[in-house]
Amino acid sequence: MVNQNNPNKKTEKPVEEKPKKIMVQPLPQILDEIENSINLADEAAKNAREAAEEARKAGEKAAREAARVAAEAISRVEQAVKSALQLAELLKTTLIEAAATIDKKLSGKR
Repeated sequence: MVNQNNPNKKTEKPVEEKPKKIMVQPLPQILDEIENSINLADEAAKNAREAAEEARKAGEKAAREAARVAAEAISRVEQAVKSALQLAELLKTTLIEAAATIDKKLSGKR
């Protein structure tokens, strides 16, 4: 085709656009696809909720285990501290007795 305004220039044919799917598919088929998409989204949401619940339970279990391990460690530390205090008290008593014995010997008392 030759352009009438410019005889040297050819005009381009308009590009035929493919009609939109919604314009060529029957409405029941479109509605079925929408319903299918809704069902898939609902199933995905259900799976996400189940996964979140499992994650919550796993987190709670981990927290309980961490608390149990911490309590055991605290208990061991408390035992060690009690033993150290007892030894310190025994050492203090022994040193007082030793100092008293040394003082008696140095002062000539028997």
